Formats: sequence, structure tokens, C-alpha cells
Amino acid sequence: MMSKPSVGASDGAREGSLGAPTRHPIDWQNPSFYDEGALFSELERVYDICHGCRRCFNLCRAFPTLFDLIDESKSMELDGVAKKDYWKVVDNCYLCDMCFMSKCPYVPPHEWNVDFPHLMLRAKAVKHQNGKTSLRDKVMSATDTVGALASIPVVSSAVNAVNALAPARVVLEHTLGVHRDAVLPKYQSPTLRQRLAKRESVHATVEATANTTGKVVLFATCYGNYNDAHLGDDLVAVFEHNNIAVRLFDKERCCGMPKLELGDLQAVARAKEVNIPALAELVDAGYDVVAPIPSCVLMFKQELPLMFPDDTQVAKVQGAMFDPFEYLMLRHRDGKLKTDFKKPLGTVAYHAACHQRVQNIGPRTKEALELVPETTVTAVERCSGHDGTYAVKREFHEASMKIVRPVVRQIDALSAKHYTSDCVMAGHHIRNAMGEHSGELLAPLSLLRKAYGI
Repeated sequence: MMSKPSVGASDGAREGSLGAPTRHPIDWQNPSFYDEGALFSELERVYDICHGCRRCFNLCRAFPTLFDLIDESKSMELDGVAKKDYWKVVDNCYLCDMCFMSKCPYVPPHEWNVDFPHLMLRAKAVKHQNGKTSLRDKVMSATDTVGALASIPVVSSAVNAVNALAPARVVLEHTLGVHRDAVLPKYQSPTLRQRLAKRESVHATVEATANTTGKVVLFATCYGNYNDAHLGDDLVAVFEHNNIAVRLFDKERCCGMPKLELGDLQAVARAKEVNIPALAELVDAGYDVVAPIPSCVLMFKQELPLMFPDDTQVAKVQGAMFDPFEYLMLRHRDGKLKTDFKKPLGTVAYHAACHQRVQNIGPRTKEALELVPETTVTAVERCSGHDGTYAVKREFHEASMKIVRPVVRQIDALSAKHYTSDCVMAGHHIRNAMGEHSGELLAPLSLLRKAYGI
């Protein structure tokens, strides 16, 4: 086993530190970032630290894959694992960030400086740079292009119909590698952007608070625009009911998260060049920014600032970007959230999505739903294993179904009237794993709208 530096009692960074972890900028524009030899040297260093710790064994399939490779090798140490098998660990990481945020005792400022998700991101970037990205993964991450085509009225009906046919799904599995039993998002026509363009704006009496301006620009997101327009509908209804002025972002490109997870960092940069200047201009005009998908919020709050640490416009948008429930609860803190709820929600099983948890904003969704009288909310803080694309891939679907089982068991035990997740895609994956269940799956914003009776 590789030697690791010792940590003495006088060191400033100790194992299991209670201090906030430090996230270093992603040095993706440095040519050495793509040096495969340097990458494998760092993979070996970090994999060996993980092998000696094993605290993350139950988070996802990346760590069990690594530990199985080691335990099944002749030496039962990392030196017995073939370098080509290092990629198996990389491919099973979907960048949920939970190991960094909730488990790893060696994150910076610890001197071992372990950032497993961003090391996996670097490996994915090297793989993409070397032309090893599959056609399927390129297609699945092209959310703007695919969504625009699939949401054409006639096309959307055809795509949804074909995706519901078992024989067609078998063909799709064999040709594109999409698992026949995975839940695929439906495409909607009209899209959210088309729907909101026709609505009459509600002119709210804007009241700013210490942390919010009281008027927001809605970043619709690819999924919210093409696949689940009700997310945006419900967000607008809830926000306007609370005298928060909402306008739709005029010029929107995918946030970049699907391309980030692919390792296509140049594509992330191209999307940033479209979104950030226009968003920054709106921030200068007094708007805050909200998005209904946690991964998209995280992209603007964390990943883009780490990729472009010296970009003042990126920092400006970062400071004005909010999760919807974070925003509502900030307003509530200053007495600006209405609590004129008309309908109780009863028992709610609430799955906290990983990409919302790692924003470190606290359980704001749970707190907002608990404001509704005669409502009990129980949080399930465990990854669903969906990750947007991981759960639909032929080679990973079965693993994703194993990851989601503890979530399903907890929800089943609650026998809740409703179950929900900040990540709507995770919610559908959970429902797919649950099979028959008496509870109703609704997005948190839909639940809040239901409670308001609007």
C-alpha cells in the first residue's frame, strides 16, 4: 500500500474535522489537467486513501466497484488492480458530491486534499478529450437539441408513444444502450417557455428583504421547459401568490450539468458564454434568479464559479442564484411569505435530492411544507441513484435500482399520503422502483400549490 502522510495532534487539519471543507478551483484550462499519466498518478493516490478508509462504501456504486477490484486482486491491495480497471470506478461516479460533502474525512483543508468527485470529473474530461465518449452519451447530454426536436407537437406525441412500447424499448436498448425498464421523460408541447409567453403577467407589489429583491427571473431549465412544464407553472403560481414578481429568462441555454457529467468542459464553457452575460445583466437590473431543478441551481452556485473563479459575472450570478424553497424561506424569515393555506397535506415522505443537499442551504423544502397545518413531513436523506442519465443506461440501470432500494424501503415504511423529491427525475425513478404504492407522487412546488389551493 502507498504510504500516506501522518497527521499529528498539532496539525491544523485533522481527520473528521467539523470545519467547512474547502473547494479548490477546477484547473480545466491547464494542459496538464488532461495529462493521462498525471491523472493516473492522482487516481492511484486517492484510490489508495479510499481503500484504507472505506467510509463511503454505501453511497453509490463507485466505491464498492473500487473495493471489489482491490479485494478480488491477488495482492488484495491497489497495486493488484489493473490500471485499465480504474475507469470502471470513474464510470460509476455520477458526481452527486455526497462523498465530499457528507462522508470523506480527508477533504481539504486536510493535507491529503481528497476531492473525489472533481477527480472523477477530471478523469471524465480526459476520457472525453481522448474521443472515448459514446454516441449515446453525446445524444443524451444534448438536452437543448433533443428537447427542441422532441417537443414539436407531432414529434412529441410520436416519441412518447414509441417510448411506451415494449418492443420499441428493446430496440432502443440494443441500438442506443438505453435500458428497456428505465423511466424515460415524456416530452411536452407546448413547452414551458411557449406556455409562459402567452400568459398575462401578474404585477406584484415588489417588497425587498435583507436577502431577496422580491422579483425573480425564472431559469426554466431543459427538463422544466421540455419535459415537465408543470414545474414552472407551479413555481410561478406559488411565487406570484406571495407577491414575488416572476419573469422568464429571455435567452436560455442548458445550464451545462449534463455536459459537465460527460466531461465535455468546452461545451460547458460555450453554454456559460450564452447564459451568464444575460443573467448578470438581469441581476444588475435588480433581479434574483431561481431554477426548479437542483442540479441546475448547483451548476450556477458551485461548478461554474469553480471553473471560472476569476469571472466577475459568474460570481455575480452565483450570488443571486437561489433554490426556490431557499428563496421562499428567506422571505418567510422576514415575514413576507403567506401562510393562508387552504388544504392540509397529511403525511409526506420527502426525498432530499443530493444536488440540493450539497448546496448547504439546510432542509428548506421540508421546512416550507411543514408550514402547512395538519402536515407531517419525514425526510429521506439518501441518494436515489438516478443522476439524470445513470439510471437509464443499460449497463448501470440495475445498479441504480439497488441504490434506490433503501429510499423505497423508508418511504414504504411511512405509508405516506404523498411522496416527493426536489429532483423530479429522482421522484419518477423512485416510483418506478416502488411499483404499486398508495401514495401520490407530486413535486414539492406542486404540493405547496395544492396546499394554497391556487
